[in-house]
Amino acid sequence: MADGGIDAARRSQALVIGSGFGGLAAAVRLGARGYRVTVLERRASPGGRAAVFHQDGFTFDAGPTIVTAPQLFEELWTLCGRRLADDVELRALSPFYQVRFDDGFCVDWSGDAAAMLAMVQRIAPRDVAGYQRVMAFSERVYRVAYEQLGHVAFDSWLDMARRLPSLLRLRAYRSLHALVAREVRDPRLRFLLSFHPLFVGGNPFTTSAIYGLILHLERIGGVHFAMGGTGSLVRGLVRLIESQGGTVRCDAEVSSVLLRDRTAVGVTLASGERLAADVVVSNADTAWTYQHLLPAARRRRWSDRALRRARYSMGLFVWYFGTARQYPQVAHHTILVGPRYRELLRDIFDRKLLADDFSLYLHRPTATDASLAPPGCDAFYVLSPVPHLAPGVDWSVCAEDYRRRIERQLQATLLPNLQQNVVTSRVMTPLDFEQDLLAWRGSAFGMEPLLSQSAWFRPHNRAEDFERFYLVGAGTHPGAGLPGVLSSARVLDAVVPHGHAHG
Repeated sequence: MADGGIDAARRSQALVIGSGFGGLAAAVRLGARGYRVTVLERRASPGGRAAVFHQDGFTFDAGPTIVTAPQLFEELWTLCGRRLADDVELRALSPFYQVRFDDGFCVDWSGDAAAMLAMVQRIAPRDVAGYQRVMAFSERVYRVAYEQLGHVAFDSWLDMARRLPSLLRLRAYRSLHALVAREVRDPRLRFLLSFHPLFVGGNPFTTSAIYGLILHLERIGGVHFAMGGTGSLVRGLVRLIESQGGTVRCDAEVSSVLLRDRTAVGVTLASGERLAADVVVSNADTAWTYQHLLPAARRRRWSDRALRRARYSMGLFVWYFGTARQYPQVAHHTILVGPRYRELLRDIFDRKLLADDFSLYLHRPTATDASLAPPGCDAFYVLSPVPHLAPGVDWSVCAEDYRRRIERQLQATLLPNLQQNVVTSRVMTPLDFEQDLLAWRGSAFGMEPLLSQSAWFRPHNRAEDFERFYLVGAGTHPGAGLPGVLSSARVLDAVVPHGHAHG
């Protein structure tokens, strides 16, 4: 099936820059459409932001840990005549997360509609009707924005004009928090129904209410963990590409896209090697792609000035650590809500200040898969949203102090005696995102998902100003998060011509 009956030497050639989930998914889809695909990864191993590292007997997923919309992965395996379960075990989690508020109040958030309604009746009985209206809205916006529009290319203003009435009916012009606050009054419930845009780099107080669809997406599809770590999905996708006759080349840094007039015809590697192609797809950071791989003189829409004026998502501080003991009382996913919500996000997104307080996401994968740590140990990572790179925050100086503050907070709340039990440690700051992942300004999710930077207003999957050049990943339509980047690859089916035999 991989070669579709076409002599591999005569198949159309496709090059994919970057091996994050968007790039690997794009490679599988192009392979299924008749292309012979080479994925070019500048680092020593595939995965991009979903890379894996091993340290002192522990296995850490560097990036995404929450798998939703597993059907998007299943589609990729189906294209290759296989089943996802042949290569990867996705284990459903319940609860999805434990949410711990600053006063110690805890909520188990899950896809069990009856349990969630009972929780609301217990903590905010006056808000039951409002909660039900928010969940009904989430389902409506999911049906339109995700099922109908998530895979539309939006590379013409007509695409946007045709869909604008639907978006207005969904109150896309309102922020998600504003919509939720109109329906419920309890501050804990307002947080629970509005925090999800943070998973895709958005501020709930400014991100479009369209992102309320994530509530329904999780409820119907669940939250899953890939046994062996998220890296098992990366390895599985690499095997799919190879089964189609494709190749994943690591230590292959692209320095520029080769153009004939305005048509992409290949790439030049940092080594000087030139590779020809019929189509080129970039899964590298979108702003980086435009600024560093394409000549400024030929860029009209995404000039350097336009890139500088765009608004970018927050940065992330991530501490990976392993402990010499286990903490069985800690859930797989825990969200620790700090004392401030709106004001903390204003510090992060608007003021670009590293605040004294924080909210945290704690990942304990060994709650589900003990193989990721030595016997009797636990593996963790804790993530703190922070400003992307900005004057006044020098991570080369303040990273260790920030890590220690987080360590003290975790020790005081969830992980007693943490300091003396840490046996391995590593941090990642926005500076690492910029230097290692080439993320513009160290932002973790590309352009901020504002309505004015979504759909047609976001960098198009079929690149503006250039032919046979395409974009996938968090910085293009439909946006960040695993469902977003996998859907960006699915958009290619609508805009990339089928591969064909030559000669």
